[in-house]
Amino acid sequence: MTALGYVSVVDKRPVRMLIFLNVALVLAVIAFSDGIGELIVRWSKQEEYSHGFLIPIISAWLLWTRREALYASIERASWLGLPLIFVALAMGIVGDLSAVYLLSQVGVVIVLLGIALCVGGAPLLRLCFIPIAFLLFAIPLPYFVDAILTLKLQLISSELGVFFIRLFGIPVYLDGNIIDMGTYKLQVVEACSGLRYLYPLLSLSFLAAYLFHAPLWQRTIVLLSSIPIAIGMNGFRIALVGILVNGWGNQMAEGVLHAFEGWVIFLACAMLLTAEMYVLALVSGKRFMDLFYFPRTFSQAEDKLRSHSIQVYPLLFAVGLLCVGTAFAYFTSQRTEAAQQRTPFAGFPDRLGDWRGRLGSLDNSTEQYLKLDDYILSDYAASDDKSVNLYVAYYASQRGGESPHSPVACIPGSGWAITDIRTMVYKDLDRDEPFNRVIIQKGMVKQIVYYWFDERGRKITNEWWAKYYLLLDAITMNRTDGALVRLATQVFPGETEAAADKRLQTFMKDALPTLAHFLPAGAIIKQAHHEPLGLQSLGVLRTLT
Repeated sequence: MTALGYVSVVDKRPVRMLIFLNVALVLAVIAFSDGIGELIVRWSKQEEYSHGFLIPIISAWLLWTRREALYASIERASWLGLPLIFVALAMGIVGDLSAVYLLSQVGVVIVLLGIALCVGGAPLLRLCFIPIAFLLFAIPLPYFVDAILTLKLQLISSELGVFFIRLFGIPVYLDGNIIDMGTYKLQVVEACSGLRYLYPLLSLSFLAAYLFHAPLWQRTIVLLSSIPIAIGMNGFRIALVGILVNGWGNQMAEGVLHAFEGWVIFLACAMLLTAEMYVLALVSGKRFMDLFYFPRTFSQAEDKLRSHSIQVYPLLFAVGLLCVGTAFAYFTSQRTEAAQQRTPFAGFPDRLGDWRGRLGSLDNSTEQYLKLDDYILSDYAASDDKSVNLYVAYYASQRGGESPHSPVACIPGSGWAITDIRTMVYKDLDRDEPFNRVIIQKGMVKQIVYYWFDERGRKITNEWWAKYYLLLDAITMNRTDGALVRLATQVFPGETEAAADKRLQTFMKDALPTLAHFLPAGAIIKQAHHEPLGLQSLGVLRTLT
C-alpha cells in the first residue's frame, strides 16, 4: 500500500526513494564540481596524491559489500540531514568563491552524510559512516601546508638517511637536505620527502584499522603507526640510495631502479603494518584471521522490514535544497577574478637613494617550483659596499593554490639554522610596518632576514592570518593577488646585530615607498587589526608579544 509521502517496503521496491536518492547524488556532484575537479587535477599532477583515484572506488566497494545490511537498516529518515546538507553547500559556495577548495572537498563528504540521514536516519548513517569518511583520505592538503610539511619531512628524511649511511661506516656530511658523500652529493628533493609513502600508507592503515576487529586502542595504534613507519622507511630508502651511489655511481639514484626502490619500500611498509596487526592479534590471544576480515553483512527479519515505511519527505526536501545550492554554485563558478593594474618588476629602479642595485635571477627549476607570476631578486649596496638582498615574489592570483612560500619553511632546506625569530613593527615611516625578524646561521656566517606578506595592501606576518584574509578578500573583493617581501643582510665580521638591523631599516625606508607602486593596494590599508594584541613599544622597533 502506498500513502502520500511514503512507499511501502513490502515489495522491496522503494522506487520513489531510489529515484530521489539518485537525483540527490547527481545534484551533489554538480554542486561540488569545482572542488571535485580540483581533486582530479591534483591526483593527476601530484604523485603523493595519485592514490586518490582508488579511494572513491574502495569506498563504493565497502558500501556495496554491505548492501543487504544497508537496506535492512533503513528506518525512519531523519530531518537532521538537512542542516548537514546546508552546511556542506555553504562550504562549497565559500570554497568556490575563494578557491579554498579544501572547503568544497570536505563539503562533499558532509553532504553525503546528510543524504544518508535523509534516507535512513541514524541506523543507516552508522553503517555507512566509515566508508564515507574514508573519502577524506582522497583530499589533498592545502598547497602551503603541503609545502611546509614536505620541507620538514625532507629534513627529517635526510637526517635519518645520514644516520643509516653512517651505520655502514661511510663518511657523510649533511648540509640542509644535501647529503655530501665526498665524491657524490645527493639532494633530497620534494619527491623524496616521504609524502609519497605517508599519504597512501595513512589511507591503507585507516582501511586496515577498519577491517581489524580488535580493541579500539589496537586499532588506534595501527592507524597512527603508519606515520613513523613511512618516515623511517623513507629514511632507509635514502640511505640505500646513498650506499648504492657510493658503490656504483650516480646512475643508481636515477631511472627505473630508483622508481623500483620506491615500490619495494612501500610494499615493505605494508608488510610492517601487517606484521604489527599480527602481533597485536597475538597479544589479544587470537589468530590474525579471527580479527582481520571484511565487514559481515546481516539481514534483519522480514517482519521488521514490513513493520515500517520509508519516509521520503526529508529526501525530497534535500533534493530541493541541493537544487538551490547547485544554482548558487553555478553562478559563483562563473565569476572571474578582478584584474589588478600594476607595474612589472622589470621596471623596478636599480637606484634607491644611496643604494645601487645588482639584478639577479632564480634558476629555472626554482621558478617552476614557486609558480610565481613576477619577481625581483637584487642586491643593493650603499657606499660601504655592505649589501641588502631584496626579493619580492608576486602572485596575480592564488585561486589555483599557488601562494608565497614562507622563508621559515624554505630557509632550513638550504642548510641554514634559524637561531631566533620574532615579529616586529617598524615605525619610522608614515604608518606601522610589521615584519618578521629572523636570525639565521650556517657555520660562522650569520644573516638577519626581514619578511612579510603583502596581501592586497595589508602587511601580514603570519601565514594563517594571510590565508584568513585571502578567504575574506576573495569573497568580498574578488581578489586573491599577493606577494612575499624579503630583505636579508649579512652580519659581517666585527659587526653587531644592531648595525645590521640599522642597515635593513635604512633600506626599508628608501625601498618601501617605491615598492608600493609595484604591488596593488587594497581597499583597506589599516594594519593593526590583523595582528595579535599586546604591542610593546621598543622605540623605533616594537616587538609583538
